Amino acid sequence: MSWPTVTINQLNQLQGETNDIERVLLFVGKGETNSGKTLAVNTQTDFDTQLGAADSVLKSQVMAALDNAGQNWAAYVHVLAEDAEALDWVKAVEKAQTVASVEGVVLCVDVAEKAQITAAATLRNTLLSKYGRWVWFMLAVGGPEDGEAWADYLTRLGTLQNGISASAVQLVPRLWGNEPGVLAGRLCSRSVTIADSPARVKTGALVSMGNDSLPVDGKGEDIDLATLQALEKLRYSVPMWYPDYDGYYWADGRTLDVEGGDYQVIEYLRIADKVARRVRLIAIARIADRSMNTTPGSIAATQQSFGKPLRDMSQSSQINGIRFPGEVKTPQDGDVSINWQSATKVEIYIVMRPVESPKEITVGLVLDTSITSSEETA
Repeated sequence: MSWPTVTINQLNQLQGETNDIERVLLFVGKGETNSGKTLAVNTQTDFDTQLGAADSVLKSQVMAALDNAGQNWAAYVHVLAEDAEALDWVKAVEKAQTVASVEGVVLCVDVAEKAQITAAATLRNTLLSKYGRWVWFMLAVGGPEDGEAWADYLTRLGTLQNGISASAVQLVPRLWGNEPGVLAGRLCSRSVTIADSPARVKTGALVSMGNDSLPVDGKGEDIDLATLQALEKLRYSVPMWYPDYDGYYWADGRTLDVEGGDYQVIEYLRIADKVARRVRLIAIARIADRSMNTTPGSIAATQQSFGKPLRDMSQSSQINGIRFPGEVKTPQDGDVSINWQSATKVEIYIVMRPVESPKEITVGLVLDTSITSSEETA
């Protein structure tokens, strides 16, 4: 016999939206105003009040990011003391995690040693293990020193990055002065997706580069495209220009991934990080959920659930007959594979397919000298 009862349970299926941290960066640099603090900034911020009226490398990078990012830009800034040591920024980034959950970190202090670069690679793993946060790093590198020719500068920077494997780290030389901020802003622009390369031309030229004239080396010689191309081959992320085409543009968003690695450019890393963030939340909700099991119906439902981030990111739009693709291609059958190791352990593999993006275009012109018939010309 049963006692008559009615029980109503409100079940949370975790189908709501998640916080979007893409296009939000943390800038770290030295300053006197608000030293030791993590500041939230946006397009309405009074930077003379927050970062001081005097010019500084940190302030110039943040302002360059604002100018290149466009509408609805927002970021965080952590101000280091002027006498901060070379690796104090690592602790500053960890400290800022209580306030700022960000996609990337921009170090506005010039690095000159391998230890600073490897510290960024280590910090990515630290933040992942502590907080489950995928964060990439952009490190500023100083320009030529006094008396240093471009050839010697290339040799020094080649040595600086040589032998380092860090797919989530970008090195950006400050030749014009504001390149790290310029690139950071370009990556945060909402006129395109995170899957778009900073090398894009159609969305406009770079602004707020710093110096209006071409950078010079320690002997007063102007930089040329050959030097910039050599820096790019050394895995540095640099701007460039096209002869007889106005404006400066970005060459490519190079990272320190190994030769042949999947994440040698920042746009591939960004989409992988975004999928990882969203899949992690889905996986957490599935812990000890008996509805996820080895039955055919459950496997199909699990594939549907874990494929949702890919379906959301693959949504495209069409304007005036022109299709603007999503961040990844539409997932195919089998892109989410489930492998049960035991009754309590399961492995899930997800395939991400980026959309093609041309960076080298070759056009062949064919001359047709055949005589056109009178009927065709009539």
